[in-house]
Amino acid sequence: MPARGKHRRQRIHPLTRGIVAAGAGGVALALPIAGATGAHAAESAQVAQVAQFAKAAKVAVPDVRLITYKVVPGDTLFKIARKHHTKGGWKKLYKANRAVIGNDPAMIYPGLTLTLGTKKVQTSTSKAKATPVAPKASATPAKPAAAAAAAPAAAKTYTNNLDGWIKEALDVMAKNGIPGTYDGIYRNIMRESSGNPQAINNWDSNAAAGTPSKGLLQVIDPTFAAYHVPGTANDPFDPVANIAAACNYAADKYGSIDNVNGPY
Repeated sequence: MPARGKHRRQRIHPLTRGIVAAGAGGVALALPIAGATGAHAAESAQVAQVAQFAKAAKVAVPDVRLITYKVVPGDTLFKIARKHHTKGGWKKLYKANRAVIGNDPAMIYPGLTLTLGTKKVQTSTSKAKATPVAPKASATPAKPAAAAAAAPAAAKTYTNNLDGWIKEALDVMAKNGIPGTYDGIYRNIMRESSGNPQAINNWDSNAAAGTPSKGLLQVIDPTFAAYHVPGTANDPFDPVANIAAACNYAADKYGSIDNVNGPY
């Protein structure tokens, strides 16, 4: 090839522009991206922009909390139900707490904790602003996009209440191939223990045989041992371990905890 143009001044390329879509609470935001002509610089700018908007968007998380009451001297189920406007009266209150009261509704004592119901608390949601912000072009060579996205992910945490126990158990179940849904687990917990992880049944045939039903889903010790899920506590009163073992048992016997609608 001839040397024509050998000393030609190197052409300076103009800045390139692109579009990046960032999701914020289910809304797609189209954002202009300005960067150097290099592929790495463009990718880095896009990653930084998406991270900025993802951080600003918070998703509302339902939080199910128990409403409890501690018995004081002179209390009866009738008085407690009337005081707290319990729908269904003392009979409904007794049915929800039979696992902790026993076979006689009159046998409540000071210090006994009863479950009156549950309430859902919705966390606040904030939306990312849709004002486009273009990162400044820099003469410094951009780092590869992979390096920008290499920040370690924070460990997942759960609230120490019924909502958090169910969600953690569902994650454990997913890792072990155990079927079940939040609604199916919640429905059965409320029937079996009213959400009390320390509930124990000392009055039925299992109790008479020396193996009382325990925990959120009222599991007897032999069943808990047989269907215990690795990675959970070896304690039937541990809420996550109890849920996981009960759902493992239900999956074996009924296909899923979702198919359980009564004593199982």
